Amino acid sequence: MKVIMNQKPLIRLTLFLGVVAVVGSAALSGCASSPDSSQGSGSRGDIITDSDESVQRKRARIRVELALGYFEQGKTTIALDEIKQAIAVDPSYSDAFSLRGLIYMRLNEYAVAEESFNKALALQPRDSNVLHNMGWLKCQEGRYPQSLQFFNQALANPLYGERAKTYMALGLCQLKAGQLSEAEASLIKSYEYDAANPVTGFNLASVLYQKRDDIRAQFYIRRLNNTQLANAETLWLGVKIERRLANMEAMNQLATQLIKRFPQSLEAASYQRGAFDD
Repeated sequence: MKVIMNQKPLIRLTLFLGVVAVVGSAALSGCASSPDSSQGSGSRGDIITDSDESVQRKRARIRVELALGYFEQGKTTIALDEIKQAIAVDPSYSDAFSLRGLIYMRLNEYAVAEESFNKALALQPRDSNVLHNMGWLKCQEGRYPQSLQFFNQALANPLYGERAKTYMALGLCQLKAGQLSEAEASLIKSYEYDAANPVTGFNLASVLYQKRDDIRAQFYIRRLNNTQLANAETLWLGVKIERRLANMEAMNQLATQLIKRFPQSLEAASYQRGAFDD
C-alpha cells in the first residue's frame, strides 16, 4: 500500500481504517438495514425499527457492534470471534460479512476477505461500502482494472456518503498503477469533498511534484505543513518542492523543523546527505 511501483512512497500516516469503509454507525445503532435495503450504501427501502427487528438480527447486530469496537482497537482475534458468533446467529446479516472481510484484509488473508465481501454483496448488491472495500482489496493484489471497476460502482450510487474516502482510495490505487493524471483527478475530487484529510493532501502534492507542477504542489503541501498533522514525510516533500522553486528561506525553515522534530527519521537522514532526488 505504501509503495507506488517505481514512484515515491505514500504517506505513512495512511491508516488502514482511513482507507477502508467500515460498517456505518447508522446501520449498527438504533436501526439496522433490511436485507432489501442498504443504509450503508444509501439505497432506498424500508427501515427496520426496534419494534420489528428480529431477535436474531438484534443479537447479531450487537455482536457486530462489539466486533467493530475491538477491530478499531486493533484486537483482531477478539473481533473475529465476535463476528463468527454474529454470523452463527444471523447468516443473512451482510454487515457481519463486510466486517469479516475487513478483519481478514488486515490479516492479509485476501482470499477469505474476498469471499466475505462477495457474501456481503450477495446479500446487499448495492452496498457502496462493500464495493469500496472490494476495490481496495483488488488494489492490494495489484488487480488494478478490477479495482477501479469496484470503486466506480461504489461512486455510481448518488446517495453514497463516503465519496471523499472512495475518491482517495481510487487515487491511491491509480498512483500504484502508475496513472499519474488519473490519480491527480481522483485526489482532487477527494480533496473537494474533504480538504482536511492529510493523506489526500500529501498524495495530491506528491503527484503534482512528480508531474513538475510545483506551484500547485506547493499550495497543497503548505496547507498540510501549517497544521498539527505535519510529519517527517510532509516536511521533506515541502523541502524538496521549495528547493525546486528556489525558495531557499522557506526550504531552510522546513528543513530546520524536520531535523528538530524528527531527527531519527529517514527523511532527516536524506536531507542531511542531500538526497533530494531519491
